[in-house]
Amino acid sequence: MAQLDTMKRILDAAEVLFAQKGFAETSLRAITGRAGVNLAAVNYHFGSKDALIQAVFERYLTPFCQALNGKVEELEKQGDVSLELLFSLISRLALGSQDDEPRRAMIFFRLAGQAYSQPQGHLRAYLREHYGEVFHRFLGLLRAAVPEVPPMELFWRVHFSLGAVIFTLSGMESLQAISAADFNETVTATRITNHLLPFVVGGLKG
Repeated sequence: MAQLDTMKRILDAAEVLFAQKGFAETSLRAITGRAGVNLAAVNYHFGSKDALIQAVFERYLTPFCQALNGKVEELEKQGDVSLELLFSLISRLALGSQDDEPRRAMIFFRLAGQAYSQPQGHLRAYLREHYGEVFHRFLGLLRAAVPEVPPMELFWRVHFSLGAVIFTLSGMESLQAISAADFNETVTATRITNHLLPFVVGGLKG
């Protein structure tokens, strides 16, 4: 139990610092200082900084992809799936059902943004190896939903949409503060995604 607690503290510290400062700018010493452990603990549990980065992504992506895989199987059997349904599904799975999950999703999307702005070759290879199959199947459903869009054009639209998703969901707290200050309106994470999804679907349909 003590070892599990130590690993959790290291991962908690690492994901926050990586999201705030980036991978290259965050030292293992900063992580151990925030986690209240020594450097030997990081080396013992993870072995390297690259492995720690992978473990931070794994903690979020493994349960997400397990849930997504089950839903993809259902949708493949159903056939004729709309973009609206696909992205509503992704939204629900990403935000989760627990009270703290929208905030964890926000941190994860900040990490995803860092992964795009600070390319990590080892991370891309790790994600492809461990989660590539389910995302490939999801992309198959996506292509089937917009058969009129050529593959290369769909590639660009997906990545532009992903940029909008990362920017929006990683900045949920800022959007909520702006909404409260400028419009005197409280918005939830779910409401933000409800505004975002038609924009993403419209961009993919063109």
